[in-house]
Amino acid sequence: MSKVMIVGCGDLGGAVASQLAQFDIHVIGVRRSATQLAGVSVIQADVTAPTTLHQLNEIQPEILIYCVAANGQTDEQYQAAYVDGLRNVLATQAKNSALQHVFFVSSTRVYGQEKDVLLDETVEALPADFGGARLLEAENLLKNIPCKSTILRLSGIYGAGRLRMINLAAALKTFPENWPAQNGWTNRIHRDDAAAFMVFLVKKVLASQALSHCYIVTDSKPVSQYEVLTWIARQLNNQLSAEISPIKGGKRLSNQAMLSTGFTLQYPDYQAGYQALLTDYFATKTTSPHV
Repeated sequence: MSKVMIVGCGDLGGAVASQLAQFDIHVIGVRRSATQLAGVSVIQADVTAPTTLHQLNEIQPEILIYCVAANGQTDEQYQAAYVDGLRNVLATQAKNSALQHVFFVSSTRVYGQEKDVLLDETVEALPADFGGARLLEAENLLKNIPCKSTILRLSGIYGAGRLRMINLAAALKTFPENWPAQNGWTNRIHRDDAAAFMVFLVKKVLASQALSHCYIVTDSKPVSQYEVLTWIARQLNNQLSAEISPIKGGKRLSNQAMLSTGFTLQYPDYQAGYQALLTDYFATKTTSPHV
């Protein structure tokens, strides 16, 4: 039985673990919480505390997925979670001759440039802030490992429980001061699509199929922030009088490398993804007046 270790089993990593567990794969999930996941062997550990990682030395998975999230938005927290944490975990696998592939879940934050043209994996990542810089530093750690690796640069994740844009659109008429000051380009990926793509790639590795070293993981429609908010507001019957300003800032990202693998998005654009979320949102509002 193939063995996959997922370090960071939160919302995204947990979804990947649960999907992989449905196949003939032994899934080990490493997380700070002791909460169990069905079909997954959970190990409680903290990537920022090397003494808690000793038990990983003996696991020897064929595939390692590093999918952690920083505790906050500071340089120190990004350094600890992504750079030091990845280094600590890789050290536990230094003698693992079975290790075939490492996946590192990064972010399109590494692209600090603001462009109207589509950016793809051939464009050099030029971070514009500490977050992008630390993620790129972590990506570079993979250059020194003996097995193959793939970087997954995810755009803005949304999905069940991630209702920031819906809540903002719902309140825009009452609190117009919350309307974003700038109508910049945005890119997003539904959590379920991100998890499904990661599972798709793992299965390719187990089938001895080649992967690229890097994929931008995003849907097929870069779009302005105002367009998304205006569309959601209309679905909520919240007609807005705010003026739609020209698009300024942000970047547009290409997902052609991802799609070239043969993967098919369930939610290829924001309308498909948010329509599904709004259906659940309305159902919740109907059944619970306190939500």
